[in-house]
Amino acid sequence: MIKAEALRLGFMACGISKAEFLEEEAPRLENWLNNNHHGEMAYMANHFDKRLDPRLLVEGSKSVVSLTLNYFTPQKQADPTAPKISKYAYGEDYHTVIKEKLQELMYFIYQNIGEVGGRCFVDSAPVMDKAWAQKSGLGWRGKNSNLISKNAGSFFFLAELIIDLELEYDNPFITDHCGSCTRCIDACPTDAIIAPYTVDGSKCISYLTIELKNEIPTAFKGKMENWMFGCDICQDVCPWNRFATPHQEPAFKPTHELLDLKKEDLIDMTDEIFKKVFKGSAVKRTKFNGLKRNIDFLHQ
Repeated sequence: MIKAEALRLGFMACGISKAEFLEEEAPRLENWLNNNHHGEMAYMANHFDKRLDPRLLVEGSKSVVSLTLNYFTPQKQADPTAPKISKYAYGEDYHTVIKEKLQELMYFIYQNIGEVGGRCFVDSAPVMDKAWAQKSGLGWRGKNSNLISKNAGSFFFLAELIIDLELEYDNPFITDHCGSCTRCIDACPTDAIIAPYTVDGSKCISYLTIELKNEIPTAFKGKMENWMFGCDICQDVCPWNRFATPHQEPAFKPTHELLDLKKEDLIDMTDEIFKKVFKGSAVKRTKFNGLKRNIDFLHQ
């Protein structure tokens, strides 16, 4: 019933797993943090225990309902020389769009099942989305560390409901379908995928253009491949993304204002234009000064 409603709300897939301690993730996360692969993302080191055990995050939780929402689009920015934006940020901010859907799903559970306690999560708390999605059978983690689905590739968002209701649990996805392919590793211009399944976040173009608050290190000059917000390279080259189909979410439809921006428009952009074009968009995260920093770094 929950899965059928999730699909009706526009989610692409839904899987359910038992809320418990993520035993396999603990040493992996610890190593990643000890090697400073989180760069300046200090929040990644916070709430270590809660990140590994949802029962510490949501009192009495029994189940993690994992959901995926497609954002793939074949549409592209009109000017091939313009600084690029990751596909996921073409439309309205996904946090807002997904949060509304999660709240509707939660309301459906209340109405049809009863007083169920829990919380909705979309990228806003110490929840290991990919681990839960894999545990609930939605896909495997590729060599670029993204979750990949055999049917849909990897251009989708992940979200969860962590609830105090016992449900029927799906089997984890245990087969790795990457085989000997290393396309994502070979294509990364900053060598951020330092080993299969391990990303040094501090070298990733998405991190450099969004999370990094200080100046972008000069070592990355000439390696950013013209990305000003996020990066899709490791997904664009992934063979599984030949199965990606265009999303059906009206809120993710890009505006002509955004797609028609020319290189000069972006280089000369003012705060006023930024606010107009990126109103309600995930790009607001960098603020005007952050985006300007990125564009200047690309074109100095």
